[in-house]
Amino acid sequence: MRIDLHNHTTRCNHAEGTVDEYIQRAIELGIDIYGFSEHAPMDFDSHYRLSFDEMQAYTDDILTAREKYKDDMHILLGYEVDYLPGHMDDRVLNAKVDYMIGSVHFLDKWGFDNPEFIAGYKDRDIDEIWQAYFEATEAMAKSGNFDIVGHLDLIKIFKFMPKQDTRLLAKNALKAISHGAYDFYQKPIEPDVLGLKYDRWRLHGDLPRKEAVKS
Repeated sequence: MRIDLHNHTTRCNHAEGTVDEYIQRAIELGIDIYGFSEHAPMDFDSHYRLSFDEMQAYTDDILTAREKYKDDMHILLGYEVDYLPGHMDDRVLNAKVDYMIGSVHFLDKWGFDNPEFIAGYKDRDIDEIWQAYFEATEAMAKSGNFDIVGHLDLIKIFKFMPKQDTRLLAKNALKAISHGAYDFYQKPIEPDVLGLKYDRWRLHGDLPRKEAVKS
């Protein structure tokens, strides 16, 4: 069975194509279960996400598509939620959706994966950045609010690598995912295939492949 659950719409302001175009391409590729997980609204970084006013329209779009394509594939409704304490909203966390992806895109409000803020790496210790990233991921897993851990290897995006062994830096986060609030066999880590495009998986530490799966 082929499953693809991390897909956005134009409502996040950084995706292209219509809902129908995404679904039709997924059908061509033989996807069995296809999920839309728009960037959920919050009171921070509002430009790159759905607004609160659009939540119902987004839901209606996906449920309409689910009915339209019900004979071709199973379509799921979800959100990708930024794990940012103090800014996650109950209207999102309590939304009636099929699944929630929890992702870390911010470290103390610094968008470490955004090219607009890449200069922030100059003033920070890279090992401390990685440590903070996996501490946030660990806390996110322990929160129990999410069904999927989004792109665990995102911290590699600009190829600023730590001196410490990445397996050690990620150890507690992986333990929280696999043995804590998450049951590894029910609450998966999302393999970030975009990492293949940017060559993130070929860097030392090999996350999120062998060692992540072994943990």
